[in-house]
Amino acid sequence: MTTYTARPIEPEVLKDLRTADDAGRPMVPFTDEEGGAPLRCCLRRGEPGERIALVSYAPLRRWAAAAGVDPGAYDEQGPVFVHARECGGPAADVRPFEGAHRTVRRYSAGGRILGGRLVEVPEWSAFEAATSAAFADPALELVHVRAVEYGCFLYEVRRA
Repeated sequence: MTTYTARPIEPEVLKDLRTADDAGRPMVPFTDEEGGAPLRCCLRRGEPGERIALVSYAPLRRWAAAAGVDPGAYDEQGPVFVHARECGGPAADVRPFEGAHRTVRRYSAGGRILGGRLVEVPEWSAFEAATSAAFADPALELVHVRAVEYGCFLYEVRRA
């Protein structure tokens, strides 16, 4: 089985989001007293006491702009947690947000949704199987992995 790499939000995008998010709002940092926030900058759960922020992020819009396509009605933005300051990014062998149900939303090179799949078994092997099945479609360009409970964007996987 091919291994696919989870992609965090890119450092240059994080720099932008820490100035003004994709809804145009300034970042408002806070101390995460309890920990557990899913951080999209380093693809791990936050620790108690870390300075983080909840910002609005439009992952498909940003990808589409770089790819020179118009996402049309599929353009959406939503809340993501990030560190309030630059962090080291994810560990090399990260398996982000394991132990949770997720959806795998598939997109074409034109930025259109090709479908999705609920990954009901919260194990990494089930996620890899869903991702492999998605990338078996030659029309697929990238995958957005989302949390089931809120529908929030967690991370992206692209065709190598």
